[in-house]
Amino acid sequence: MAIGGNPVFNGKTFRSAARGTSPAAYGTTTFAGQSALNQQQLEHMYNRPAAGPAETGRMTYDDVIVKTILSIAVVLVGAAIPVFLVPGLAPALMVVGLIGGLVLGLVNSFKREPVPALILAYSALQGLFLGGITMFLEAAFPGIAIQALLGTVTVFAVTLALFKSGKVRATPKAMKFFMIAMLSYLAFSLINLGLMVFGVSNDPWGLRTGVEIFGIPLGVLVGILAIGLAAFSLIIDFTSIDEGVKNGAPQRYSWTAAFGLTVTLIWLYIEFLRLIAILRGDE
Repeated sequence: MAIGGNPVFNGKTFRSAARGTSPAAYGTTTFAGQSALNQQQLEHMYNRPAAGPAETGRMTYDDVIVKTILSIAVVLVGAAIPVFLVPGLAPALMVVGLIGGLVLGLVNSFKREPVPALILAYSALQGLFLGGITMFLEAAFPGIAIQALLGTVTVFAVTLALFKSGKVRATPKAMKFFMIAMLSYLAFSLINLGLMVFGVSNDPWGLRTGVEIFGIPLGVLVGILAIGLAAFSLIIDFTSIDEGVKNGAPQRYSWTAAFGLTVTLIWLYIEFLRLIAILRGDE
């Protein structure tokens, strides 16, 4: 059964792409009139090592790693523009990055075939947004950027280790809870945004800081939930990548995998920024 919480991943896509590739595409077709092979040529062919995924045009873990690193590198380059090159334009660039990143994120999510240029453009725009918001929060809470970055890297490493050990999997039952939690979080975020836009709440994070449960700010509880959801989204990403490689998906879908991981990592970093800002709000 295909498992996918991130819209850019779909196990059916990987499997159907793999099934739709004929042996001829891998160079096994013989041509009419070709002379029979002699014994020495046959022995040479049989003694050659079997072609790996890279030689047959299939997706590999290395492909995904390289393209994900490239995508994240573009995010960092985009973030450096408002932080180091034109800090005076940071507010405008942040808005451009937010809106442009949202549009390209949706475009990339619903495209049947990955387009590397659009994926890298998404990364660059998100970099502008992340650079701007990080710069402002860093001015208010010195050190928050490195704290959020360390939190993101730590969750990624722990999640990957748990996935590789087989202790955590995106089972159908877990997926049901994930979807319920995601819809609940989305509803809360929309309500929270509406209250802030219409001036009902004056807190910088809306209801996140103005309400407490057993003495704990609601924002802290919601932030922990959001980080947990992002971590599970990584598990879904890893599961989809694993399915793609095992089912022999075409190599181009490594861009889809890289995009999905980039989306989740950006989400995770933003949630850490938000949680740390709320915890340090009295400074």
